[in-house]
Amino acid sequence: MMRSATASGKKRWPYVLRIVGFLLLAGFLIQPQWFEPVFRPLVPANVPVIYSQASLLMLTVQHLRTVLIATTLASILAITLAIIVTRPSCREFLPLSRLVVNTGQTFPPVAVLALAVPMLGFGETPTLVALFLYALLPIFESTLTGLANVPDVTRDAARGTGMTPWQSLTRVELPLALPVILSGVRISVVISLATATIGSTVAAKTLGEVIIAGLQSSNMAFILQGGLVVGLLAVFVYDGLLALENMVARWQNLSVSRG
Repeated sequence: MMRSATASGKKRWPYVLRIVGFLLLAGFLIQPQWFEPVFRPLVPANVPVIYSQASLLMLTVQHLRTVLIATTLASILAITLAIIVTRPSCREFLPLSRLVVNTGQTFPPVAVLALAVPMLGFGETPTLVALFLYALLPIFESTLTGLANVPDVTRDAARGTGMTPWQSLTRVELPLALPVILSGVRISVVISLATATIGSTVAAKTLGEVIIAGLQSSNMAFILQGGLVVGLLAVFVYDGLLALENMVARWQNLSVSRG
């Protein structure tokens, strides 16, 4: 009985810590001045402790918005491309498709920004291009894996019931592959959350603005504030998407057991 209670308590601790972390993050973004005593030891006297040149809450919203747009666009292209090259008539294009999506990973984000700015100007657009290219590979590969793991007998059963190839794809293959596809999206989102900070070097409104301001003024408090917000966002977004994957997987298992 004692061991059971101890094990149950250990399982609860990660959830408790995440709830506390989320509440602290929300409080810091809404009322950052409350946390000034925490960061005060990191800076000399008469030096700003809390970044105030822009609202931290608005920077966070804009940061998430940029990541969401880039990931959505990358998901549309990567999933569509993976579907096409897994069709029997297009499988010979798989090596070319892999080459295309791998190209985005070969260029550092800073290099992509340097190439994009002369053509697209400063602001959010070059950052979207860099994040879009970086997000393609994990989503493409996870979609390939998910579709490849659909059993042939399941496809044959779908055809046996009179489904068209499109119906088999949308009603059978993609639903079964969805948890694996979501894992690729989760990886891309977490990578993009960190990578988006460099967008501030080309005047995009992201949390990188706080970090860059800290580097320019040797203000460790600013650097820590920007880094902690990005890190906590990555943890909570990761957990949320992982919970979504598990929910989809449980729904599939339930559907199979009922079937």
